[in-house]
Amino acid sequence: QVQLVESGGAWVQPGGSLRLSCVASGVTFSLYAMIWYRRPPGQGRNFVAAITSAGADTVYADSVKGRFTISRDNDNNTLQLEINNLKPEYTAVYYCNIGKLGAWGQGTQVTVSS
Repeated sequence: QVQLVESGGAWVQPGGSLRLSCVASGVTFSLYAMIWYRRPPGQGRNFVAAITSAGADTVYADSVKGRFTISRDNDNNTLQLEINNLKPEYTAVYYCNIGKLGAWGQGTQVTVSS
């Protein structure tokens, strides 16, 4: 069974940085493009960033481009998201996703406040 486990979310002050991780199991990780989504409080879940199976190409939502960096380590079945210059509006639960399989992680909470 496919399992995705996110981690790394935390409370952080504006301007800080975080590195989120997602570890996959039960799947040949290197075959699939991966996606990060987020759900702000009281809002729907929105696209953040995606990366192709070999990590050759990435795409970002306009709202995070230049501040977020998506990467992957296929040897360790791990997807990462580096978030820099955090702003309060980035507060959300961040989710890892394998779109082709419809698989989601449980999410990890990022809270940005003073």
